[in-house]
Amino acid sequence: MSSSKSAPDAPKQPGRRYPKGVARREQILRTALEVFAHEGDRKASLREIADRVGLTATGLTHYFGSRDELFLAIIDERDREATEAAEGVTDSLQAVARTVAHNMDVPGLVRLYVAMTAAAADPASPAGPYFARRYEGLHAALKLGIEAMQQQGRARADVGADELARLVIATIDGVQMQWLVNPAVDMVRVVDGLVTLITGPVAP
Repeated sequence: MSSSKSAPDAPKQPGRRYPKGVARREQILRTALEVFAHEGDRKASLREIADRVGLTATGLTHYFGSRDELFLAIIDERDREATEAAEGVTDSLQAVARTVAHNMDVPGLVRLYVAMTAAAADPASPAGPYFARRYEGLHAALKLGIEAMQQQGRARADVGADELARLVIATIDGVQMQWLVNPAVDMVRVVDGLVTLITGPVAP
């Protein structure tokens, strides 16, 4: 789930980075976000990115260490943009719902995110520790936000904030997968329904 809350530490980068290399890396990431927004094939996307920035596909990974590290850096950059877009939104659940609404316009990035979460199950993949940090950071931010809402009487208190936070994350990841295989699924409506369940009155 691309998220606007508490992104994890950025993937490790190889060697010392000089100003020119940093600028080149940022150019690659900006281009990658544009390409991956709608392109679902990772190999084709790498070729497209490489062509746009005047490098080979192998040359791209030179700035990130490996292909997977590049993919994780793209997810990080998307998170950074989502955080900026949610600036001023104090309600954690509304910030997440806004991100999900945006994700419907960038299917390629959602497809990349889902593919990398699947790769996280491989002990040899850098996606494993990356997503472990990412999920815990997102969970901590959501839990804190939900606890504040519970204290203000704006969220149900019969279920713990810890469980509700994990339910939000699980729902969003699950509905994104369903949407990829069936674009008729309305992710926004599903997430809005979950928010209503969390913030609405508890039935007697």
